[in-house]
Amino acid sequence: MTNLPNSAKVVVIGAGIVGNSVSYHLAERGWRDILLLDKGPLPDPGGSTGHASNFIFPVDHSKELTALTLDSMAQYEKFGTLTTCGGIEVAREPARVEEFGRRMASATSWGVPAEIITPDRIAELVPYLDKNLLLSGFWTPSAAVVDPLRTGALMREHATALGALRIGAQTEVLGIETRAGRVSLVRTDKGDVETDTVVIACGVWSPRIARLAGASIPLTPAVHQMIDVGPIPELAATNTEIAFPIVRDMDTLMYERQSGADLEVGSYAHRPILHEPDDIPSIAASPLSPTQLPFTADDFDPQMQDALDLFPQVLATPGAGVRHAINGLLSLTPDGSPLLGETPEVAGLWSAAAVWIKEGPGVGRMVAQWMTEGHTEIDLHGADIARFYPHQRTSYHVRARASEGFNKTYGIVHPREQWSSNRGQRLSPFHQREVTLGAEFFEVGGWERPQWYESNRPLLDEYADRIADRQHEWDARWWSPISTAEHLAMRDRVAMIDLTAFAQFEFAGPGALDHVQNLAVAQLDRPVGRLVYTPLLGPAGGFRGDVTFVRLAHDRFRVVTGGADGARDRKWFTDNLPGDVTFADLTSSVCTVGLWGPRARDVLASVTDDDVTNEGFPFGTGRWITVAGVPVLALRLSYVGELGWELHAPFEQGLRLWDTLWEAGQPHGVVPAGIGVYGTTGRLEKGYRLMGAELDSEYDPVEADLALPKVKSQPFIGKEAYLEARARDRAAVLCTLTMDERRYPQGGEPILTPTGERITDAKGRPSYVTSAGAGPSVGAYLLMAYLPPRHAVEGEGLLVEYMGTRYPVTVARVGRRPLFDPADDRMKA
Repeated sequence: MTNLPNSAKVVVIGAGIVGNSVSYHLAERGWRDILLLDKGPLPDPGGSTGHASNFIFPVDHSKELTALTLDSMAQYEKFGTLTTCGGIEVAREPARVEEFGRRMASATSWGVPAEIITPDRIAELVPYLDKNLLLSGFWTPSAAVVDPLRTGALMREHATALGALRIGAQTEVLGIETRAGRVSLVRTDKGDVETDTVVIACGVWSPRIARLAGASIPLTPAVHQMIDVGPIPELAATNTEIAFPIVRDMDTLMYERQSGADLEVGSYAHRPILHEPDDIPSIAASPLSPTQLPFTADDFDPQMQDALDLFPQVLATPGAGVRHAINGLLSLTPDGSPLLGETPEVAGLWSAAAVWIKEGPGVGRMVAQWMTEGHTEIDLHGADIARFYPHQRTSYHVRARASEGFNKTYGIVHPREQWSSNRGQRLSPFHQREVTLGAEFFEVGGWERPQWYESNRPLLDEYADRIADRQHEWDARWWSPISTAEHLAMRDRVAMIDLTAFAQFEFAGPGALDHVQNLAVAQLDRPVGRLVYTPLLGPAGGFRGDVTFVRLAHDRFRVVTGGADGARDRKWFTDNLPGDVTFADLTSSVCTVGLWGPRARDVLASVTDDDVTNEGFPFGTGRWITVAGVPVLALRLSYVGELGWELHAPFEQGLRLWDTLWEAGQPHGVVPAGIGVYGTTGRLEKGYRLMGAELDSEYDPVEADLALPKVKSQPFIGKEAYLEARARDRAAVLCTLTMDERRYPQGGEPILTPTGERITDAKGRPSYVTSAGAGPSVGAYLLMAYLPPRHAVEGEGLLVEYMGTRYPVTVARVGRRPLFDPADDRMKA
C-alpha cells in the first residue's frame, strides 16, 4: 500500500517474524485497525529474519526461553513451515560431556525428548563427519528448521483476511511523538499516523526507533559469521533442503547444517564485532541486505579449520567452494535475554526486540496476550524490558556485556557465574570496609554485594565438623565453604549483612493508602509502624512482586524489594499512579545493614538510647531510632530466621553506621556475613520464597502456601483470580526436600518419581528445583520444588536428576512450615 491511514489502534514497526507474529496474534485476539510498517520490501524486508540460519534446538537451561521456543515450534508446525530433522550437539572435551548431563536434566525438566549418544551413533545420523574427534553427543530428535519468511507471509495474509491488518512496506519511520508521557503519533516518510500504541519489533534497528520516542531498548547489533560451502554431491543427492540432523560443534562454538546441496557453517567463536544501529547501511547501499555485511575472512579462518577437521569428507570435496559468506547481524542484550513489554520511559511504547527465530512466534503470542489481558501465560520475568536499571540501559553497558557474552553463546555457563565487564557501578558506603575484609563480590542490579568474606576463613576450623566439602568442581564453582561458616556464626552469635542493594520506594499523599491497597494482597490499613510482607499479583493471580511495606504515617508508605526486582517493580508501582499520590525512588539515597543473631539486641542496645527490648520494639514493627547520631529506620523482621533488624540509614552516613555496629559487635563475636547466608542458607532453612524462583506468574499464593487467613474487602489487582484459587483444590504445593546423598543441585533440575518418571501437576507444569542450597543448621542440603498433592507428602522418597545421575531426595516439609525453628521463636525473642 502507498497511502497510510491517518490513525491506527496500534502500529507495529518491523515486518520480520516477530512483527508479523505480534500483528497476527493481536488480530486473533480481536484487535482491529492494526498497521504494520517496514522500511524494506516484502516478503523479505532486509532484517535478520531474512538471513538467519532458521534452525531450532528446543532445549535451554531457562524454563522461560524453552517455553517460548516450544510455543514457536508448535506455531511453525501449524503453518506448515517446520521441517523436523533432529539435532546433535557434539562434545570434543570432557567438560562438555558433563554439560550434556546437565542439558539432559533440563530437557527432562521442560519435557523435551533427548538422549546422550555415542560417537558411533552420531556417525550413523551424520555419516559425513569424523567421529574420532568426538566423545559424545546430545541428541534432540525434535530439532528442526523453519521458514520464517513464509510463516510471516501467512500470518499477514490471515490477519488481512480478518480485516484487522493494513501493511505499509517500504515506509520509513522518522519520528514517534508523545503526549503526557504516552505515544501519540508515528511520523513516516509517507505521512503521519495518530496512535496511542506502538510495538517496536525491528530487531537491530530497535534502539534507534525507541530513541525517537525518548525511550531505550538496550541491545546492540552484533556480527554472526556464516558461510555456505558447495556443491557437495552427498548433500545434493538428497534432493531436499535438509535430510541430515543439524550439528552444533559446541566446543568450537560453531554449527553446521545442510542447506540443499551446500553445508552451512556458522560461528560464535570469532571476536565480538559490534555495530551501532545508526551505522547499518541503507537498503540501497547494501549489496545483499542491510543486515548482511561484507564477510571478514580473517575472523573466520580459525573456525574454517575446525570445520574442516570435523567434516573433511564433504568440505574438501573437489569443486566445492564458498558460495555465500556474510557477516550477518543479530541482536545482543546485556544478559542474553529478549526485551519484551512496555518500555519504562514511555507508556504505550512496547518492545518485542532481541528475539531469535526460534522464539519469534511464541514471543508474538505472549506480547499480544500481554497487551490485551495485562499478563502472559508464560512467565516473562527474565525477558521483561523493565528489568534493567538506568545504567544498564546505556550503550556503554550494553556493548561491554554483549562483548563478554558473545563467545558464551555456546559456552558452558555456571548458574552462579559472574560477569566481569563494567563492574563497580554501584557501591555501598561500606564497600571499602568490605574490601579490607576480603569480600568476594557478586553483582545484582549493578550493585556489588559481598557473597562471603575471606576474613572469615578461620571460622572453617571453628565449625570444621559441620561443614561439608564439595568434592566435585562444578558443585564448588562460584561457592565457598566460608558461607556455611558465616551462617553458623550468625546462628551462634551475631552477623552484619550489607543489604544496600535493596530497592526502596515511598508513596505519599491523600491517595497513598488506596493505591498501595490496590497493589497488595495483604491488608495495608495497619497502624503506623507496622510492617507488612505481601505478594503482589498480576491480573491472572500469579506473582508479580514480593515486597515489604512499612506504614510511616497515615498517608506515607515505604516499600522495600529485592535488588534484582527493583527496576521491574518500579514500573509496576508507577503504572497508572493516581494524581493524589507522589512516588519517590530512594534506592540511591538509602543504605541498609542487616544485624541478626542471638546477640543482635545486645549489639544494637549498646549504641542507641532507644528501647529495643522485645516489649518496646516487637517483631513486625518499624520505627526511627538514633545510632551514634545517625537517624535509622529500624525494621524488626528477618529473612534468615534470627533475632535482629534491618537498619536503613542515609547513604552518606552509612559508613558511620557500619563502623559503630562493627566496633560494638566485637565483644559479642560479630562477623560480616555475605548474601550467600541471607539469600540462600538462611532463607532456605526458613522455607522463605524468592521472587523469580519459587514465585512467578505461573503459580499463585495458594500453591506457594502464602495465602492469608482472610481476604481483605478492598479491591486489589488479581483479587478475582486469587479468590478462585482459594476456592479450588490446588494443583501443586511448594515443598522443601532434602538430598539423601552428597551432591549439590543448583536449580532447574527435574524432580522424578522413585521409578524415574517425570512429575507434572494437573495443569501440566513440571516439578523441578526452584532453589537449592545448604542448610547448615539442619545438617542437610535443601531443595525447593512444587509438587502435586499425590507427591507432596512429608517423608516421601523421590529422585532428582543432576548432571546425568539420579539421586534420592526426601520430602521434608510440605508448605511454608520451616525446617529450622518452625515456631519462629528465635526471631521473635
